[in-house]
Amino acid sequence: MKRLTVLLPLITFLVFGSVLQAQAQEPIRVLIITGEADLPWHFWRETTGAIRKILDTTGRFETRLVEEPGTVNATILKKFDAVIINYNGLRWPRETEEAITDFVHSGGGLFAFHHSSYGRFFGHEIKDGQWYPGPEDAGWKEFPKMIGASWKPANIGHARRCIFEVDWMNQSHPVAAGLSPSFMANDELYHKLDLHEGVEVLADAMSPADLGGTGKREPLIWTNNYGKGRVFYTTLGHDTLAWYEPGMANLLSRGVEWAASGKVTLKPIDRGFGGPAKDDVRLLVVTSGHDYPVAFYSMLDSLQGVTWSHGLTHSEAFSQSLQGRFDVVLHHDMHNETSEQTRQTLKSFVESGGGVVSLHHAIVNYTDWPWWYEEVIGGKYFEKPLGDHPASTYQHDVEFSVTPVRGKERHPVLSGVGPLWVDDEVYKGMLLSPGIEVLMETKHPGNDPPVVYVGPHPNIRSVYIQLGHSASTMRNPGFQQLVENAVKWTARRID
Repeated sequence: MKRLTVLLPLITFLVFGSVLQAQAQEPIRVLIITGEADLPWHFWRETTGAIRKILDTTGRFETRLVEEPGTVNATILKKFDAVIINYNGLRWPRETEEAITDFVHSGGGLFAFHHSSYGRFFGHEIKDGQWYPGPEDAGWKEFPKMIGASWKPANIGHARRCIFEVDWMNQSHPVAAGLSPSFMANDELYHKLDLHEGVEVLADAMSPADLGGTGKREPLIWTNNYGKGRVFYTTLGHDTLAWYEPGMANLLSRGVEWAASGKVTLKPIDRGFGGPAKDDVRLLVVTSGHDYPVAFYSMLDSLQGVTWSHGLTHSEAFSQSLQGRFDVVLHHDMHNETSEQTRQTLKSFVESGGGVVSLHHAIVNYTDWPWWYEEVIGGKYFEKPLGDHPASTYQHDVEFSVTPVRGKERHPVLSGVGPLWVDDEVYKGMLLSPGIEVLMETKHPGNDPPVVYVGPHPNIRSVYIQLGHSASTMRNPGFQQLVENAVKWTARRID
């Protein structure tokens, strides 16, 4: 995984101003069709989680998910007001394609984005990582007509991933009405698409020539009428990082509502709008110092009853008191040295009842602060020898099992977890405080037995989870449940 060198602050979107309004209306029923993408460029699981999170948070939508598109038929579609397509893969059975065509033509809404603008739907074939024209009868002829766009295989491409400004061209349209004239995107900027006659372009952006773009303004958001149906399309939405920007949450939620109903009732979503839902655990997530998979964010979004904020650096995370603002700090950072400010802020937080969850490489943290790793966390990985303790060891990409310790199966942190089989990283030769309470362990010879444990301090709730190196672990529902339990237990919400 390459280090993310340019990151805007990541946001958990909480649209409480719209929720009360939405509760008074019948929910819009939305079917998300997904299950395949052109790996390794697009990851449908992560983006599906991101868009579903945004829609569900508004309170306006009732979402359902299908990962086997071939099972969709006319009978199923009668239950929905709109369809979202997050897909790039093999063509669907004729019955499914005809059912969706009829659904939209008869007045159903359609929202599609990004990688659904090319591929086998359009009759393209891929060879050696490049798209080429397929046989004349290869594509789903109605799909380009629905979205109002086609893309010649020779033109498929985009500027290098960057942060850019998207400008609304028609702010009288219901989707754009009331929004700022522009918003920032962290995405791929597609270029050279051929738009069909009749589409209405709502937003565009300058494609930077110095980053491989065209040096011209390229359409990024448009609408199209297909029969009685309304279609909303955007070329944006490459990954979860793209969907964390508030402008993307607006175009998704408002675009789906418009496609389904012809109007927009949702209030605009702004950066930092609102606050945590009532009774949510307020989680501060601290990163930096080590790479991690983008799937980390979709894992955080999977945590039910948790609102998380992102501290990209120690100075950002710990420059002011955490009491009253957060219930738990989740460490996914890796720094041997601490500042006096960091020590004071964290010590005051945990001694006042704040919880701590440390993931994976955070066990390397704070070599210069023995109180933290000996009494609070209860463990330490040493990158180099320290005193009488030799350097610890690691090994990437190891498959191994992690199981609950006998007698600890009923601990709240392990509720609904069970044994885990993971492809992750093993650590060996760590310092382990004698007072830790081990909850899960492994017998792998390259790892110390404890994998999940409670810290030794009698008055501080702290959990260390060694797992968390790989994207596959982040996607593992057992791991997600483990992290959710740890957050809620350290927040003293479950016992």
